[in-house]
Amino acid sequence: MDRFNGILKKYWGYVGFRPLQDEIIKSVAEGKDTLGLMPTGGGKSLTFQIPALAMEGICLVVSPLVALMKDQVQNLKDKGIKAELLYSGLTHKEIEIILDKCLFGNIKFLYVSPERIGSDLFQIKLRQMNVCLIAVDESHCISQWGYDFRPAYLKITHLRELLPEVPVLALTATATPDVVHDIQDKLGFKEKNVFRKSFERKNLIYLVREVEDKKRYLLKIFSKQRGSSVVYVRSRKRSKELADFLKTNNIRAEYYHAGLSNEVKDFRQDRWKRGIFQVMVATNAFGMGIDKADVRTVVHMDLPDSLEAYFQEAGRAGRDGKKAFAVLLYSKPDRVQLLKRISTSFPEKDTIKRVYQSVGNFLQVAEGAGKDAVFDFDLALFCHNFKFNVLQAFNSLKVLQRAGYLELTDDLEHESRIHFRIERDDLYKFQVANKDFDAFIKVLLRSFTGLFTDFVPVNIDLLAKRIKTSKELIISYLKELSKYKVIQYIPRKKTPFIIYTQERLPLNFIKFTKEVYQDRKENLSQKINAVINYAETTTICRSKYLLEYFGQKYAPECGQCDICKEAEGNDLSKDEFAKIYNEICATLGKETLCVDEIIKVSKYSEESVLEVIRFLKDNEELESLDGNRVRYISF
Repeated sequence: MDRFNGILKKYWGYVGFRPLQDEIIKSVAEGKDTLGLMPTGGGKSLTFQIPALAMEGICLVVSPLVALMKDQVQNLKDKGIKAELLYSGLTHKEIEIILDKCLFGNIKFLYVSPERIGSDLFQIKLRQMNVCLIAVDESHCISQWGYDFRPAYLKITHLRELLPEVPVLALTATATPDVVHDIQDKLGFKEKNVFRKSFERKNLIYLVREVEDKKRYLLKIFSKQRGSSVVYVRSRKRSKELADFLKTNNIRAEYYHAGLSNEVKDFRQDRWKRGIFQVMVATNAFGMGIDKADVRTVVHMDLPDSLEAYFQEAGRAGRDGKKAFAVLLYSKPDRVQLLKRISTSFPEKDTIKRVYQSVGNFLQVAEGAGKDAVFDFDLALFCHNFKFNVLQAFNSLKVLQRAGYLELTDDLEHESRIHFRIERDDLYKFQVANKDFDAFIKVLLRSFTGLFTDFVPVNIDLLAKRIKTSKELIISYLKELSKYKVIQYIPRKKTPFIIYTQERLPLNFIKFTKEVYQDRKENLSQKINAVINYAETTTICRSKYLLEYFGQKYAPECGQCDICKEAEGNDLSKDEFAKIYNEICATLGKETLCVDEIIKVSKYSEESVLEVIRFLKDNEELESLDGNRVRYISF
């Protein structure tokens, strides 16, 4: 492993690998198809980046997360490692430039979204590349039974057909035993080869609190817990409302969701990482690629859709190995709301077909046309024009995606990009003939590199500040230069995309197999019921429940979750213990009282009350003060 340690030290500055990293790297280096199961924050990316750097040729990295791929590409470039990214939304010319650089520009890593794999241009160029490794991140997406199945991932099998001798490294943070088997089968592993690290997190304490007033309880948590925290909510609107509520109660908080601009998201993420504010209230758009080790608390205000999603989000707490909490706030109405998602996630088949027909009309795609075409798609405008409920239309598109008829990307924000279409000599002649543009072109050439070979992102705001003019004037100059065919200018935009993975079909050709519709619906039902059972169980250790869900048989009890603490605490019946517990909480409120005073007002025996008080002290739910007084502090 000496050469791998050398690469690790040279580019990342680390002197040793984390558990499992070196074993996976060795397996990959030996040319074996490999599946690595590593928890969130376990350093998955190094398991393909390091062996690829030790090999001749280019490493293909497939991932569904464009934002995370962008971050990884930029991080590699910052280290002096050549990397590029292909994803939906790039122009044909941009794609050609990137692929040519992979052939002739000594590129080491090509990150590619799964939708791009099936295109003819990509496959033609791929045949000419010297590929040393195929890395498949979030590999659970290839399994019908994975919690985030994406049909585009099945196109990875084309890579195996084109590159039969190239080894595959599949990576995921969460997978049940069925999904582990399915990943290896779908990716055509020559033989089973799985490396897994126990999902057990001994420093992470799982708690479920059944409460009616969740906001009030959240204040209680943060009155005690001062460390960096994340609060997950379901909706964008609620993220803002809850952040505002925390701020009005003197808790430094901000909100984050996919609808914010990249600048705002980056700004808030940076301030949270630096500890300028304590709590990030967010939808599930927040978290992928977030590397902050000292998160002390992750709170879920709503039941998640699956234990896979919950485990991944909760696992963002305590990556530094110190004590941390994963708290799920639950109330009985949550159960009803979550069960509703089964029917809303699978609209009636006739509704799904109407959505398919309407999308074709909205995008003006003729039957028999559109294969591999990419279209900007405004979901809100589509629903307004065709009178669909937004959730109904979105979930219909997801079913169509699973059936392989089209792909719907997430919202992506693209910076403005420019590329000089003429050679330097012709550009000089243009500057001489058009003095009004000369100074502006010089600023562009001084400010950005690679303009003649690449499409280069241009920060219009920064450029305007640099030359002390308005954004509007900068944009007008870029548009004029584009008209003169001096540059190709792609304006900034934020939009999802629809990609037709096959030509638009007549409606009577649209079929939904049992595997795509009924089996998936039943699978979602099982996942949702597993979440409800996790929230409502009173007998199974939280950690044990999660570990056994992910196939770790005979998992140990953690001894520190709410279930374990209640079980070890007393000889009282659970019902009696709960009544005394609630009475003490009500008696104390926000006050401090002597133990004798609590016993005096209780309707239960002194021995029973003292037993519960001892339990609460042992579990840091009561704080002892001077004079035998106590204060309730737990969350």
